Amino acid sequence: MAGKPRITREEALAFHLEPRPGKFDVTPSVPMTTQRDLSLAYSPGVAVPCEAIFDNPETAYDYTNKGNLVAVVSNGTAVLGLGNLGALASKPVMEGKAVLFKRFADVNSIDIELDTEDPDEIINAVRLMGPTFGGINLEDIKAPECFIIEQRLKELMDIPVFHDDQHGTAVICAAGLINALHISGKDISECRIVLNGAGAAGIACIELLKSMGARHDNCIVCDTKGVIYQGRTEGMNQWKSAHAVKTELRTLEEAMVGADVFLGVSVKGAVTQGMVSNMAENAVIFAMANPDPEITPEEVHEVREDVIVATGRSDYPNQVNNVLGFPYLFRGALDIHARAINDEMKIACAEALAKMAREDVPDEVAIAYGKKLTFGRDYIIPTPFDPRLIHQIPPAVARAGIESGVARRPIIDMDRYAASLRARMDPTASILRGLNARARQAQATMIFAEGDDPHVLRAAVQYQRNGFGKALVVGREQDVADKLSAAGLADAVAEIEVVNAANTAHLDTYKAFLYERLQREGFDRKDVHRLASRDRHVFASLMLAHGHGDALVTGATRKSAHVLELINHVFDAKPQDGAVGVTAILHKGRIVLVADTLVHEWPGTEDLANIAEGAVSVARDLGLEPRVAFVSFSTFGYPVSERAEKMHEAPAILEARGVDFEYDGEMTVDVALNPDVLAQYPFCKLSGPANILVVPARHSASISVKLMQEMAGATVIGPILSGVTKPIQICSTTSTANDILNMAIFAACKVG
Repeated sequence: MAGKPRITREEALAFHLEPRPGKFDVTPSVPMTTQRDLSLAYSPGVAVPCEAIFDNPETAYDYTNKGNLVAVVSNGTAVLGLGNLGALASKPVMEGKAVLFKRFADVNSIDIELDTEDPDEIINAVRLMGPTFGGINLEDIKAPECFIIEQRLKELMDIPVFHDDQHGTAVICAAGLINALHISGKDISECRIVLNGAGAAGIACIELLKSMGARHDNCIVCDTKGVIYQGRTEGMNQWKSAHAVKTELRTLEEAMVGADVFLGVSVKGAVTQGMVSNMAENAVIFAMANPDPEITPEEVHEVREDVIVATGRSDYPNQVNNVLGFPYLFRGALDIHARAINDEMKIACAEALAKMAREDVPDEVAIAYGKKLTFGRDYIIPTPFDPRLIHQIPPAVARAGIESGVARRPIIDMDRYAASLRARMDPTASILRGLNARARQAQATMIFAEGDDPHVLRAAVQYQRNGFGKALVVGREQDVADKLSAAGLADAVAEIEVVNAANTAHLDTYKAFLYERLQREGFDRKDVHRLASRDRHVFASLMLAHGHGDALVTGATRKSAHVLELINHVFDAKPQDGAVGVTAILHKGRIVLVADTLVHEWPGTEDLANIAEGAVSVARDLGLEPRVAFVSFSTFGYPVSERAEKMHEAPAILEARGVDFEYDGEMTVDVALNPDVLAQYPFCKLSGPANILVVPARHSASISVKLMQEMAGATVIGPILSGVTKPIQICSTTSTANDILNMAIFAACKVG
């Protein structure tokens, strides 16, 4: 299992600083280019929807963004595990919550930090903002004020008010517990449940479980003073008192004897192996303290194999992660214009999550996770990157809201609603997240060839600290140390292994191998010595060829064509060898692969067919169902041109090969990518817009990619080198540290 990823101070600050301060922008969803556009968006056109809303307030959901806008509100009194940092210092967290809303459920969100600790002032401020938003997400407000604020706002406002620190954890905890008890064959009404931690999350967890059937007398709540029992006065408040029971138990250790379930939202080390030993048969432990659980799964399983364990950590099975809940709860609530998020909706969310974990897991999740997940003790909660979440959880929430009477606008056709949810999500984020998970699973030793470049060094440090595997940097030790120190990463000098050709024990072996390959290509032993000992690209390739690393990233300091030429001294990566360069373009929720962007300068018809197959291999590694378009300036034979002839003939070669993917051509780019234009050619073999564009030549590929990057602001990854016996990825000379890291992740996943 990979170690816990390390995020350095410098890396975190750079992430929030570049390319612009903060984590999101606000962009218009309507045209704003002409005078007419401005007149419609503002005066005088805007007066019409204003009057319509005045006449019928419900139409605010039709003519404004209210129905898809959530406020993330905090006063910064309980920021993560950092305590009371105040309103201003909480802003990075609230911005982060806002982008999670957008990423996982396409909910627009604005962070609002209120500079007061007075509950009444917060209540009044939020209440007065009610007309702006479709929902309020309270965040990082300390207990017990958070209880007062949420309850009062629920009474005063006619939109959902949801304190995620309480209810988000409770919902995911409930989902996992449903499945854990299903496996252990126990009924929640008969279970003895022990909760340690009587703060906002703990109280919400136990209250939700009681609403699901847990009996009050069977639930023991503990805090830092011990068991909360009837008659206790020390450290009590009205919320704790509601869960006091009549019992002689006074300590957590005593409460754990014979317990069926332990829920922890407290501190590291609160549970001992002795306590675990005293629990009931087939017990359940949810150790949810962050960043370190009350007891680790390893510690539990040293003394008990029958216990099902969940934590808040992503590097253990069964992660209790709030991101599985709050985006989809709000998505469902917003889409029915709900007045509240009630217990029925929270329980529906938990039950839908539990049901999903019991179903067959999609292949893309298995690819992302690096193994096939099946319902059982190590998989009782869905993973955050499961693509089913967006179209299965909100409908369950919406249905519960409709049935419980909080919906202003009920959804009639749930199947159509689910289909619309599928369509609105950005698939690229899931793909990249899945690749990150696969890379962590692979734990590849990555060779970074250019140890004299600060961007490469930062990427190498990030690769290793994020738990993807071991980073090997080719360079001189002192030079690497100096550049890391200059980049603010002096502490990484001791972590990163530097490989120097001048003192490696393998140089003679490398030179003998290289001479064998190059002796009939005009290279003598002196030439080979210079290549192996002085050229970092060749040396790094030799390391890879001899198994002294699992994958290679290079190209950040020299032109890709020249780097590929050097790699060909060691590997067979020429057009005739089946090598192909594929560039991924990510833009507005779409991913399109362009090929060949690296190897073939002017491919023939056979080459084009080979390029298509190489690109299909990359697409499938990314979890895409490939649809190939051979693109040109002509469409299906018109206008006639010898320049387009090979693009017309290449599909026939694929047909003769009997390939198992969709393809057609030649066609213009708009036919390939625009479904409305494609529909004008009903005979076309593509069932939908292409996601692979095979272009006539490398120069046209380069122009297309760079134009998209510069004019449209597309994210470009690649070229991804496919068809070589070992994983090698070549960056561009304009690559940032993050770009290089992405290429390392592709190499670790053996994409291509």
